[in-house]
Amino acid sequence: MDLVIRNASLPDGRPGIDIGVLDERIVAVEPRLSAQGIREIDAGGDLLTPPFVDAHFHMDSTLSYGLPRVNESGTLLEGIALWGELKPQLEQEALLERALHYCDWAVARGLLAIRTHVDICDDRLLAVEALLEVKRTVAPYLDLQLVAFPQDGLLRSPSAFDNLKRAIAMGVDVVGGIPHFERTMAQGAESVRLLCEFAADKGLRVDMHCDETDDPLSRHIETLAYETWRLGLQGRVAGSHLTSMHSMDNYYVSKLLPLMKESGVAAIANPLINITLQGRHDTYPKRRGMTRVPELLAAGIDVAFGHDCVMDPWYGLGSGDMLEVAHMGLHVAQMTGQAAMRQCFLAVTETPARILGVEGYGIAPGCNADFVLLDASDPVEAIRLRAARRAVVRRGAVVAEAPRAASTLNLPGRPGAVDFRIGR
Repeated sequence: MDLVIRNASLPDGRPGIDIGVLDERIVAVEPRLSAQGIREIDAGGDLLTPPFVDAHFHMDSTLSYGLPRVNESGTLLEGIALWGELKPQLEQEALLERALHYCDWAVARGLLAIRTHVDICDDRLLAVEALLEVKRTVAPYLDLQLVAFPQDGLLRSPSAFDNLKRAIAMGVDVVGGIPHFERTMAQGAESVRLLCEFAADKGLRVDMHCDETDDPLSRHIETLAYETWRLGLQGRVAGSHLTSMHSMDNYYVSKLLPLMKESGVAAIANPLINITLQGRHDTYPKRRGMTRVPELLAAGIDVAFGHDCVMDPWYGLGSGDMLEVAHMGLHVAQMTGQAAMRQCFLAVTETPARILGVEGYGIAPGCNADFVLLDASDPVEAIRLRAARRAVVRRGAVVAEAPRAASTLNLPGRPGAVDFRIGR
């Protein structure tokens, strides 16, 4: 074997498992594997998981916090206005450098697949060109999927649809949209129809910023689900954010959820950003703003979590840690039961991988040898600790390593170190 991991615990609860890797693929997952490896790593019972996957990100704006100024109000609309000010000043080389720097962070965090939206409303398509170059550069160690995103509105921005088509022709992977930012509800619905028809004609996936608002009457997810069903796009469409669902009445949602399930539309929540940007017009009681994650899951709808933003006009924090995203998600959704917390772990691993169509994903013979060894015993402990990534493996090669998290103590009568784990 090229690599053998000994005595790992898997997310499904199996302990004492060895993983054998040969020619960039997993060839064995079994207890006490007899074959030897050129390199062997003793997991010591720690959790071995498939890589983290970010289903929703904006890499064209990442690490641009403070350019051209700081979002003082912290609102979505000021963030959009700030991005509009920054776009004419963007330089391709600087954008490229920031994006690659973020990809370094991602790999160190075990985040090996990202779907990133790229604004196509700049007629230069400068960000598109830059991120296509980033995609080519990072391909050996990170899967980057690009979404053609009309930030200023498909119909509201005169050249947006032409630019979107140009971006797709250049190699962008997914059709995006933002219907709630159009000038009228009718135009929003029309944008959904146009974009879904275009995607169906080209055989592409769809991922729309949908109803990212506190307005319970913003119901473009209904249109997106219907167009998905009408055009036979089942399994290829995601609605991102869906925050208006948090404010909708229960009767309407009881009709909406079966429609989403029937159409095969997935939901992507962005806990860090949804809890930050939504409810800004409220005094008290103040709405949480994140979509109805437990109800969506109970209806059998795929739900993934995205990071959305890291140090950009909308959010001045973040570090590419999907365990931080899962940690916030389970708190905001009040998913603190054991099974629910494990669902939140799936929302940053297996579920987004399925939504993105990541090939060869998983811990099983025949899968790509891509995985992360965490300083934790199970998914719940991994979320609790935002566990250190002891080893990040891509196609059988260790691409990042970190020590276990521990602190030295100098206390009379107490242990000399503490690692924050229970029962070890």
